[in-house]
Amino acid sequence: MVAIYGAVIASSAELGVRGPDLTREVLLLRGPIHYDILLPIDDLSRARFARLTQAGLPIDASRARWLVIGWGARKFYTETPSYADLSLANIWRGIIGDDSVLRVDVAGDLNKGLPTRRLRLTETQYRTLLDRVWESFALTPEGQPDRIDVEGYTSSDVFFAARGRFNILRTCNVWIGEKLRTAGVQFGIWTPLPLSVSLSFDLYHSE
Repeated sequence: MVAIYGAVIASSAELGVRGPDLTREVLLLRGPIHYDILLPIDDLSRARFARLTQAGLPIDASRARWLVIGWGARKFYTETPSYADLSLANIWRGIIGDDSVLRVDVAGDLNKGLPTRRLRLTETQYRTLLDRVWESFALTPEGQPDRIDVEGYTSSDVFFAARGRFNILRTCNVWIGEKLRTAGVQFGIWTPLPLSVSLSFDLYHSE
């Protein structure tokens, strides 16, 4: 019930934004456990995330259209690509707290049947969102994203160390809401579950 209240009570950011000003678009992709944010690969995102290319992410691949980014608990996220890989130890670690990671992948043209939700943003919101997502990456002393050498879920995804700790109150879905709100996008003040993200989107951004 608290998770629903958190999704319903929105931040007051950008309450006056109107359609003609919403010139940018990002997507939210629902998975079994959490949402990923999908950023279009364009000149701005290429520039902001250029250092990920140096870490092996194929942003410049000819097929690449979207950056797929998710945040989560290190042990759970890197060791649980499917429900078949669930373990009580990883679940418990996520509940009590763990270091966080970012999983980043690229995607081409998306299938129409994917469970995505489209967010329309202003130019300022979009640029700010790119900055806020980038700020989630933990950097090495040389200023490079800190790649984690673990097996990914696909042939192209990469895991990186992230800022902040994951726990039962600050989940992967809470991270999505935080990034949107700090970019000036109206969204629920606490979105711990996929249902929370879905509800907040449907209340404030459904067309």
